[in-house]
Amino acid sequence: MSKTPYARFEKHDLILRDELAIDRTILANERTLLAYLRSAVALLIAGVSIIHFSEQRWFMILGIFCIPTSLITGIIGIIRYRLMDKSIAVVRDQAITNAEEKSEKAD
Repeated sequence: MSKTPYARFEKHDLILRDELAIDRTILANERTLLAYLRSAVALLIAGVSIIHFSEQRWFMILGIFCIPTSLITGIIGIIRYRLMDKSIAVVRDQAITNAEEKSEKAD
């Protein structure tokens, strides 16, 4: 039988639901980071393209505005990811500690 992260849970133990919820939250956090990075890259590409192909001054200003906006978007995404990751780690550590205490009391 293969060792999985959920091997310590019995089939009827409800704490598995909490563990799965944490895993879903981790995946959602990663998806959010990827969305921020995708938006940042799209803004960067749009800014460079607009600058390259623009003939009017106001259009070039728009392209120049897109480049720092893309960097800010990427930085905000990374910061939010790291903050949420730390919060998730705290919850996961508490869940593991509670599960260990519960198993010690059962023994």
